[in-house]
Amino acid sequence: MMLLHATGLYWKGTGIVITGASGSGKSDLALRLLTLGADLIGDDYLDISKNSYGNVMMRTPPQIAGKIEVRNVGILEVPYQPESPVDLIVQLVPPEALSRLERMPDPQTYALEGVEIPSLDFYALEASAPDKLRAALKIVLGKY
Repeated sequence: MMLLHATGLYWKGTGIVITGASGSGKSDLALRLLTLGADLIGDDYLDISKNSYGNVMMRTPPQIAGKIEVRNVGILEVPYQPESPVDLIVQLVPPEALSRLERMPDPQTYALEGVEIPSLDFYALEASAPDKLRAALKIVLGKY
């Protein structure tokens, strides 16, 4: 098992891990997705491990279960799911790296617990970010 600095969501039947530096928009994007029907798995840290079937799973550490940081406001308690499989890794980039994002990126993966998970470099701090993530579920994973 490993502890990962990330935010986890279950949305549209998909487990999404959002990674990135502090202030890159992990919780902000998660908060917007919660209003669209996503379920929080965990904010800030996730326990990552493989189950007996070899699937990578994310779980919320008990001390932060059901809590999400709303930057400059405080901690908000929300409904949550205790665990989910990991289907997609969204790696957030800072604003200064936005110009380096590929317009038509090649498929990429991120290794978690020895398993290659589809991943996507992503900029979260624009109004269309939830819609782009919904598109990514279809394009990258063939879902939704």
